Amino acid sequence: MSVTATTAAATTATADRAVCAPLPVLGRDVTVPLVTGGDVTYAALDYAASAPALQRVWDDVAAYAPYYGSVHRGAGYLSQLSTDLFENARRTVAEFLDCRPADQVVFTRSTTDSLNLLARALPAGCQVFVFETEHHASLLPWRDARVTFLDAPRTPRQAVETLERALADRDPHGPALVCVTGASNVTGELWPVRELAAAAHAHGARFVLDAAQLAPHHPVSVRELDVDWVAFSGHKLYAPFGSGVLAGRADWLTAADPYLAGGGASRKVTRREDGGVAVEWHESAARHEAGSPNVIGAYSIASACKALTEAGFETLVARERQLIDTVRAGLAEVPEVRILSLFGDDAPRVGVISFVVEGWNSSHFAAALSAEYGIGVRDGLFCAHLLVRTLLGADPGTQGECGAPEAAPGEKSLNAIRVSFGAGTPDEHVERFVRAVRELVRDGAKWRYRTEDGRCVPAV
Repeated sequence: MSVTATTAAATTATADRAVCAPLPVLGRDVTVPLVTGGDVTYAALDYAASAPALQRVWDDVAAYAPYYGSVHRGAGYLSQLSTDLFENARRTVAEFLDCRPADQVVFTRSTTDSLNLLARALPAGCQVFVFETEHHASLLPWRDARVTFLDAPRTPRQAVETLERALADRDPHGPALVCVTGASNVTGELWPVRELAAAAHAHGARFVLDAAQLAPHHPVSVRELDVDWVAFSGHKLYAPFGSGVLAGRADWLTAADPYLAGGGASRKVTRREDGGVAVEWHESAARHEAGSPNVIGAYSIASACKALTEAGFETLVARERQLIDTVRAGLAEVPEVRILSLFGDDAPRVGVISFVVEGWNSSHFAAALSAEYGIGVRDGLFCAHLLVRTLLGADPGTQGECGAPEAAPGEKSLNAIRVSFGAGTPDEHVERFVRAVRELVRDGAKWRYRTEDGRCVPAV
């Protein structure tokens, strides 16, 4: 390549980086101490657990906070303002998800709460179909239904075929629901949501999308994907304060008893002649939002939805692909590292990558990344025990926990290491991570570590 061409390429790359700069997030300048001495800017690479709050979201919440008032219950100015803000947040989320006109947006505490709410609203005799690859939030809520657990597929096409076979064997006259993740919280791989939803509908079943890992990274359109419900969490969408969303069809939700009984869910309460109490419940989203709602949490989700929309998912996705390529290419250069995958290296994915390192206990490796390099990752089974065991080639019934086991540094463990990132991740953080992995595998840890309360920590 000529000098001119090289310069032009460098200029283009610089321009691309400028256009695709990370979004400002809280904590980007936080420094942490290293056991080896000194300190370093913290590299938060655990977005799949909780993403840092966008600065834009924090600023919006701070501007509103002095005007906070209890919603739906007051005639005063602040109550009216807060009610408008709360209901406008509902509309903003509906627009973000491209909901249908009749869809409801219910504010919950999290994805887990959303799916448990839907589980409570299932009609009698409903059969639920769920892959063993799901996060526990979408694997476990269906305890009162007939559940069919599907084996982990090895290709997107196999996922669709597995679901179609299972649905073909069900009672065609009873209600059915399929629950599928949009992007794996373990491998980051994207699932064929549109095709799976089409298969469900072709067999008379409904479909709920667990978008906890998808919505922060890719646009989610209820209409285009043709799903019946979507669930996601604010804390993974760069919004703090413990709020989530369940959005979609209203009929099952309206027909079900309120998720929680109390004020806000009730429209009218009277005494009956027999001395009891008669209750008329709301038929709107308020039916499942009893109690004083988390107004700031709902507002923070709406603010994050606006910020991501304005930043442009096309730009965000393009930049994240660069980060994914950097991490995967760097890990591929270390023979001792094995990246976990269901669908293979060419599968489209979000910024979530799990791996194991030969000769290392996963908790030990994660502890060394933190203590010696200021890098925060996650180790364990990621609340997806069945999937991680499948990927590690272990018996699905093997004992294990979400955290580290009682294994000494260097001992083999039935766990993995997960690095995850997103719209707020600087290039330097992933570059430092790749360098740290290479150095730890080549040179070993610089510090001694011990197991304490199931965690690997630096020995003092």
